[in-house]
Amino acid sequence: MLNLLELEPDNDIKNSIEQEAKAISEKVSELNILLLLNGPYDKNNCIIDIHSGAGGTEACDWALMLYRMYTRYIEKKNYKMEVLSYQEGEEAGIKSVSFLVKGKYSYGYLKNEKGVHRLVRLSPFDANNRRHTSFASVEVTPEIEQDNSIEIDEKDLKIDVYRSTGAGGQGVNTTDSAVRITHLPTKIVVTCQNERSQIQNKEHALRVLKNKLLMKKNEEQEKELNNIKGIEKNIEFGSQIRSYVMHPYSMVKDHRSNVEVSNVNKVLDGELDLFIESNLKKGL
Repeated sequence: MLNLLELEPDNDIKNSIEQEAKAISEKVSELNILLLLNGPYDKNNCIIDIHSGAGGTEACDWALMLYRMYTRYIEKKNYKMEVLSYQEGEEAGIKSVSFLVKGKYSYGYLKNEKGVHRLVRLSPFDANNRRHTSFASVEVTPEIEQDNSIEIDEKDLKIDVYRSTGAGGQGVNTTDSAVRITHLPTKIVVTCQNERSQIQNKEHALRVLKNKLLMKKNEEQEKELNNIKGIEKNIEFGSQIRSYVMHPYSMVKDHRSNVEVSNVNKVLDGELDLFIESNLKKGL
């Protein structure tokens, strides 16, 4: 067709070729990213936990903004989500939220969001309209259906039952069936309130706890192996991965890949592919 165009120009054929070339390029780019998703759990569903940091109402509002950002991203990827627990802030926003993301490669993509997210803006809660910095942490765990390598001793668990509250989405009830499990040796806390009975919530929370303990075990083994090899990793869980600045200028910067964009609102509307893909490629 290109040869024909050289002989006889035709705008319709030219436009058709350009559209097809663009579609092929996008597909190749997508396949290149999938090649990077080769971890043992990358194809799995995942569980995301968002916790507000120090800062009271500001931090709670920031946690809610992150929750909205991820729900928008999940919609764009045509994934499904299920709220496991939802704790509202005292004045605004949320203290914490835990939700299951269902979709192929959801863990492979969203594992890149694990860490601390920082927001700088003029506070809508400050009468003097001063600039505030807020933090929230994001934890991402793969959903693992069956794994017999993790055994949990009942004596290591502290189980609390409480009343479900908040706008946790469809299916969240308001009976005393919500369950919070604390694994005493590791201080890992998991909650579940979306099921209709206390027994179902406990079973679901135990599955989530097993997933978190398995990932902790894997991370410790990887850290030990890196120490033996003399490899020092700069990025560890809990470190600040991204800053969202809304004042005095507009910018979102990923501190791992140094990728920057100026449109903060677009990112908060779920446009995360640039950051996720750049972080995946960083490992090449």
